[in-house]
Amino acid sequence: MEISVLSSSLHQQPGLLPSRVSTTAGHESKHWNSLIKQHTRLKDDTAILTTYNQMESIGILPDHTTLPLVLKACARLGALEKGKMLHNHIGNTHLIDDVRVGTALVDFYCKCGFLEDARLVFDEMNEIDVVAWNAMISGCVRCCEYEEAMLLCSRMQEESFRCNSVTVVALLLACGELLDLRSGKEVHGYCLRNGLSDFNHHVATALIGFYLNFDVTIAAHVFALMPSKNTVSWNAMITAYFEVGEYLKALQFFVQMLIAGFECDNVTMLVVLQACTEYGSLDLGRQIHQLIIKCGISKDMYIINALINMYGNNGMLRSSCDLFESISTKDVAIWNSMISAYLNDGLVVEALALFTKMQIAGFTGDVRVIIVGLRLCVQLPTGLGDGKSLQAYVIKSGMERNMHVGNALLSMYAEFNCIDAALKVFQGLIDAADVLSWNTLINALARKGLKGQALELFNKMKESEVSPNTHTIISILASCKDEISLILGRSIHGYAIKCSVAGDPLLNTALTEMYMNCNDEATATKLFERIQDKDIVSWNSMIGSYIKADQAHKALFLFDSMMSKVDPNSITIIHVLSCCTKSANLPLGQLLHAYTVRRQFSFGFDSSLANALITMYARCGDMHCAEKIFDTLPRKNTVSWNAMIAGYGMHGRGANALLAFSNMLEDGCKPNSITFVSALSACSHSGLVEKGLQLYDTMVQEFYITPEVVHYACVVDLLCRGGSLTEAKKFIDSMPIAPDASVWRALLSGCRVYSDTKLAKTISNKLLELEPTNAGNYVLLSNIYAAAGLWSEVNKLRTVLKERGLRKAPGKSWIAVRSKLHFFTAGDKSHPQSDKIYSKLNILLASVKESGYVPDLRWILHDEDDDKKVARLSTHSEKLAITFGVINIRNGTPIQINKNLRVCGDCHEFGKHISKLVQREIVVRDGSRFHHFTNGICSCKDYW
Repeated sequence: MEISVLSSSLHQQPGLLPSRVSTTAGHESKHWNSLIKQHTRLKDDTAILTTYNQMESIGILPDHTTLPLVLKACARLGALEKGKMLHNHIGNTHLIDDVRVGTALVDFYCKCGFLEDARLVFDEMNEIDVVAWNAMISGCVRCCEYEEAMLLCSRMQEESFRCNSVTVVALLLACGELLDLRSGKEVHGYCLRNGLSDFNHHVATALIGFYLNFDVTIAAHVFALMPSKNTVSWNAMITAYFEVGEYLKALQFFVQMLIAGFECDNVTMLVVLQACTEYGSLDLGRQIHQLIIKCGISKDMYIINALINMYGNNGMLRSSCDLFESISTKDVAIWNSMISAYLNDGLVVEALALFTKMQIAGFTGDVRVIIVGLRLCVQLPTGLGDGKSLQAYVIKSGMERNMHVGNALLSMYAEFNCIDAALKVFQGLIDAADVLSWNTLINALARKGLKGQALELFNKMKESEVSPNTHTIISILASCKDEISLILGRSIHGYAIKCSVAGDPLLNTALTEMYMNCNDEATATKLFERIQDKDIVSWNSMIGSYIKADQAHKALFLFDSMMSKVDPNSITIIHVLSCCTKSANLPLGQLLHAYTVRRQFSFGFDSSLANALITMYARCGDMHCAEKIFDTLPRKNTVSWNAMIAGYGMHGRGANALLAFSNMLEDGCKPNSITFVSALSACSHSGLVEKGLQLYDTMVQEFYITPEVVHYACVVDLLCRGGSLTEAKKFIDSMPIAPDASVWRALLSGCRVYSDTKLAKTISNKLLELEPTNAGNYVLLSNIYAAAGLWSEVNKLRTVLKERGLRKAPGKSWIAVRSKLHFFTAGDKSHPQSDKIYSKLNILLASVKESGYVPDLRWILHDEDDDKKVARLSTHSEKLAITFGVINIRNGTPIQINKNLRVCGDCHEFGKHISKLVQREIVVRDGSRFHHFTNGICSCKDYW
């Protein structure tokens, strides 16, 4: 108690105390100050403030060396009131005049966000050194007063103080935030002149950070010139490349860092794990995981979170689960990452179960994860049910009022065409609905073909507080898809002009598409030509519209025009590749592939483009190139696998298709309904009836995919090709949904192959009821009757066709030579080389007849004499195209023919004999599959 009184007196009247008391108090003060220094060395801020509180209670103040330490502890702990009280206590003492104390106060107020208080202290300081200037300048930067920081620096220099490393670091931060490249370069020049960046890691790292605001290449150059690098500077460069999306470059820098012998820290590992996740580099990610364990940072929650994401995004869900289970204390980020991993794998049910566990553990689900889950539901076979479960969770957790969640629900129901559910969600959002909510629902109604409701909602929107934007008008335009909608489309165009938004590039593109869809090509072309600065979207839209309108030649012409004005992007190439795929123009497809390889830097890795190339090569007859592209893909998605399975199926390689399906499952890629369509079709074309039926059972029982009409049609085709017509009919009768025309047509085709005219007549009645205007159905039935010699029935059908004004599609074959397509029809003599073609064809026919070829007159479905039948057979379009190929394509190169209809049996036999005669591979793509003729044998093994 006595010490306390004496100490208090000492504080109030220091000059009046006896020397004995001063000595005691001085000894006591040294002890307390020594304690503060000890706690500072241990980085224990709480202990520092506790010690200060004890000192305060007995009336002892820290000295000029420890008082700054107390103020720093206050700043770090956010103890604002304690720091202000300390400031008040020293206000009337000599300590306030100490430059170190003044600097500490400036730093304290700046770090607590009280810049004005810091300025007052700074302006009242009797003595200011470079450290004080730096505290004030750095404080301005911390408080986002960047221009003020630069003005202070100018004042500092005017008062003859030299900037040091701390000053320039703060200035570089300010210049970077202001995007002031010129001033930043001046600071860089100052650093070079004064040697500040040579061996000072902080300055060098600040320079890298500054240039990263403008160009990562310049930052890399600065980094390369640094004579002394450390982990922080390496981290800065790795992070920079990651943030600009150059994930491979970030990983390459990381490897260089290891080679150079630098130690990695938590920051390094966190960024490179994220780069592995984005780039899809699972092997490197696993190696980094091992390195993390060796470095002893495997318990870091941020690192664990990044590892869960990395494994989850790269198809290694089991590894994510193992990591998740190994953590005893989980935070909300870990829970959300694990839920995201389940969602990425399409396991919405498992994700929901984890949501429940998360709630029991006392955590609330992340809105972001809910939104991701709702988006993923669209891709799942059971997605609608899963989406409804997520909605129930949203309501239960009180998130239904969240506009972002509401919009995600709205979008999910819109994607599933559940208009009633979407309208209900919208009604719940009506008071908080934003422009995205209105646009989503309008777009859903337009897509569903509910033009009236879409227009009604659009009119309501105009009356609401939310103004329509260009996307609203684009959504309404999406409902105008035929000539009947042209008047509506024109009125919307007028509204856009009235609202002064008609000049918007996206809207112009939508208007062009609308006019093309409504069969007003003239207006669409005029509108397209009026666009002053056509961007890539405009060009792509017009090219896509021509492709949709089945005008590939105009699409290619427009592509040629575009090349001289705008660089194409991956979407352009995909559009044009679809032309090549449809027309089987392999040479043009190869040119486009070469172009993408040359422009690899611009295109980067684009999975959609890679998949389009695989599809093009597969459908143009070159499975070898399709396999090469597929094997080089860093990431294979469902579309990639589907393209390969479909390709193998078209080429009659059923065993390869099933192997690809098996590899797909091993790769962790989940098949979808399209996968099974391709695999079932592959089995059908290869006669793998039992395998196909097993596959169908697998689809239903293991993958819980509800069969669609297309799957039923595949199974019927599979059974019919295998000769099991009775089983096929029973299968149709057992279908839970009404069979459509494709199912009956598959059965009718089987009747043609196996000449079952009785069943054919029954089936044809059902088929003609469903599609009375499809000439192909009448022709198919006519061919069955003709093959059976029932000419009276054939004549009846031809009369019906004539009376109804129906015409069958003429058979045509074509071949691509140097990217140009040459078309032929039966008996065609319009080609410039016709004389040469017929002369060569006669020679070839004579030669193959000597080797055993006999014209198969059964394939002439006309009631006429044999000589006329032979003459007809001899000039089939396939034979003309093959002959043209023999004349014009150099030896050693396969001759590839394409046909719009199924190849006839006689031409199939001719192809086998010709391939042996001319020692060339002849590839024929007909309406359903490929035939590879080599040395007298066909790849289909005559099963087609």
